[in-house]
Amino acid sequence: MKKVLSGIQSSGKLTLGNYIGALKNFVSLQDEYSCNFMVADLHAITVPQDPANLREQSESVAALFVAAGIDPSKANVYMQSHVRQHAQLGWLMTTLTSMGELERMTQFKDKAAGKESVGAGLFVYPSLMAADILIYNADLVPVGEDQKQHLELTRDLAGRFNSRFGEYFTLPEPYIPKSGARIMSLDDASKKMSKSNPNPGSYISLLDSPDEIRKKISRATTDSGREVRFDAETKPEVSNLITIYSQLSGLSVAEVEQKYEGQMYGPFKKELAEVVVSVLEPLQNRYHEIRNSGEIHDILRQGALNASEEAEKVLQDVQRMMGFVI
Repeated sequence: MKKVLSGIQSSGKLTLGNYIGALKNFVSLQDEYSCNFMVADLHAITVPQDPANLREQSESVAALFVAAGIDPSKANVYMQSHVRQHAQLGWLMTTLTSMGELERMTQFKDKAAGKESVGAGLFVYPSLMAADILIYNADLVPVGEDQKQHLELTRDLAGRFNSRFGEYFTLPEPYIPKSGARIMSLDDASKKMSKSNPNPGSYISLLDSPDEIRKKISRATTDSGREVRFDAETKPEVSNLITIYSQLSGLSVAEVEQKYEGQMYGPFKKELAEVVVSVLEPLQNRYHEIRNSGEIHDILRQGALNASEEAEKVLQDVQRMMGFVI
């Protein structure tokens, strides 16, 4: 089976954008590929974190992985920090990365903008991200458009290693779904829906109550005009809502348009809210079961054991090829 690696940072609340753009795809991939899905807690600390919040968010993200439908018997679910080989290979990849490559990373520029001081971890973490992928010699990496640059760096580093030390690493390919990979903010469709947005009305958290979901969707920005019609250029706001409806209902965009032909935004938004609630309520119930039972700790422990076994072989091969005494 081909190998897949992906992860989500344990900073902030997971949103509907994370579900549609990542978790939903993770669930569909687990039957066809050998999958490792990590909670990226080492990436989270590239910016300051409150220890209690980091611990809570890390467990919460892991539980949401399973609540969303990832089956721990089919895919490894674990904390990035529990598989030490990620950090070890991360350092080796850092030594192969040039300053210029890191300076060109747009995510670093965005996160560092306007700050007087920025931690070195934020600068070098793309090398760790490359190691996250290469430690399993992954074939496919589910990524959003904003992560393609990091995957390109991973491919460059894999090629550089192969050229310098001998053929070993697979050059990973992106797995980008045709639609729904990028859900936009409810208050500004030019920006991605993000858990770090200071306006809670801009995103739907996976743990929002039904009433909160209904309120946020009813207040979601819509374009001038009344037609429920998909046009990303001229009607980006309503097109974003149509994408959400399509992704969660299983209807195509054309079928959603047809269903609401001749109707105004009000009825569409009201029914969209119920579609979202119908998907998130069962997920939330399963999430609370997992957290209350404590089973997430066993899942994480077993996932880390499985992943470590695979990662250790790659790490030892790499160290041997680079000239380390094993």
